[in-house]
Amino acid sequence: MAGDDSPTALPRMPSWANRNFQLLVSASFISGLGNSGATIAAAYAVINDGGSATDVGLVAAARTLAMVVFLLVGGAIADRVSRQRVMVTANTANALSQGLFALLVLTGHPPLWQMAALTAVGGTAQAFFSPASQGLVMSTVEPAHAGKAFSVFRLATNGANIGGAAVGGALIAALGPGWVLAVDAAGFAVAAGLRARLSVKEVARAGGSGIVRDLREGWREFVSRSWLWGIVVQFSVVNAMTNAGEAVYGPLVARDHLGGAGPWGLALAAGGVGTVAGGVLMIRWKPRRILLTGTLGVFPLALPLIGLALALPLWALVLAMLGAGVAIEVFGVGWMVALHQEIPEDKMSRVSAYDWLGSIAVMPLGLALAGPAAAAFGRTQALWGAAALVVALTGAVLLLPDVRHLERREGGAHTAASGADDTAPRGAAEPVTPQ
Repeated sequence: MAGDDSPTALPRMPSWANRNFQLLVSASFISGLGNSGATIAAAYAVINDGGSATDVGLVAAARTLAMVVFLLVGGAIADRVSRQRVMVTANTANALSQGLFALLVLTGHPPLWQMAALTAVGGTAQAFFSPASQGLVMSTVEPAHAGKAFSVFRLATNGANIGGAAVGGALIAALGPGWVLAVDAAGFAVAAGLRARLSVKEVARAGGSGIVRDLREGWREFVSRSWLWGIVVQFSVVNAMTNAGEAVYGPLVARDHLGGAGPWGLALAAGGVGTVAGGVLMIRWKPRRILLTGTLGVFPLALPLIGLALALPLWALVLAMLGAGVAIEVFGVGWMVALHQEIPEDKMSRVSAYDWLGSIAVMPLGLALAGPAAAAFGRTQALWGAAALVVALTGAVLLLPDVRHLERREGGAHTAASGADDTAPRGAAEPVTPQ
């Protein structure tokens, strides 16, 4: 409950944030701290073993491909069983896969297929975790505080990216990528323990419809809203381009022009600083046209790609990443608010699964083709092409009237017609979340 000062309550949180919200924020911060550094570590584990840009892209693509394959099943299951148990199990699987990855890197030179297989295990776990998280995270606060809760939650997780990327880059340079992967494994284990402590109330759900029918219902909810499917289509390309920049081109540009993993980690940390600044901004700022404002914040995602194409000095790349971080947080909070007020709670995980699936569907292809594109057209030209696609798709989605006109409804959480959440915490409102 809000204001809980029992020994198990975590400190320094807003008065409206109950124990469940505190535990969720803490778990996300801890796992994010390790995971942001591990993203860099996985790339350098391949590079340090003599891998090419194509190899780096294939390992990164293995994780995303696994997510694409299992997301819809994960979303359907998260709307049928305890979302808490799904999240704890997924965190445990991530801890085990990252721990084995770390062990292989620290004790030898694992072949490419082993690194790809372990990242695929992590992607499978994430496919179950993400839709469950969408359906649970924001069930811990009252609807009137939803906007602030979204901002605080994202502030904590994005704050973890600052320390994780900076410290991760430094640790890779000093000790190698294996130790960063080990820290990530430990972070997932701690996060699983924290999420296991959530006080959730199991509520009986209507059963017997079957997963296929559940997915059809989720699909109808998804395609009935042009703003929803339009932005997801936009991000299918935007995410592919920005992830190719960060996972493939960025480490290579850093190696050739910036001095390696340390400076690249600093540049990624600047993006994290930007998201924190954007989170602070969005705690106070409540734009009325939430999707119009948010979509305008997607244009600056092209700036880091342009900076890499121009091989800008580190200070300039840091500024580009900082600006992109602020802007995408404006989008992220607006997106969470839109989902919260427009999507029925009992269908949230399934709609979230379609959201995630569409948003990452092109990423494996983008990551796998990043190296061949650089070989065929040159790395600089490939980066310019990626930036142009980000700008073009973002401009196109602004043509949708619902994107331009959807407005915030104060205290406007959507009430599910079909009943209560199966994992609604005691005394909590009904949920939502972001992409």
